[in-house]
Amino acid sequence: MATMNVSLPESMKSFVDEQVGENSYGTSSEYVRELIRRDQDRVKLRGLLLAGAATRSTGVADEEYFSALRARVTKRTRKR
Repeated sequence: MATMNVSLPESMKSFVDEQVGENSYGTSSEYVRELIRRDQDRVKLRGLLLAGAATRSTGVADEEYFSALRARVTKRTRKR
């Protein structure tokens, strides 16, 4: 694992220390890794949303559409 040193103002360091103590993180490194993972997920989700928004609409998302979607998901989860 690579090492990275980060300089923080005292108020931010205190905040990190509080989060570590209150949220079952073993170290400040674990807390920072979790923040980075969340940010990676956010970036990925944003990309998926933008890609979806850029696609052409294939039809109306009405009750029938969502019923069929639920049925497909239910069918796939039962196969597993």
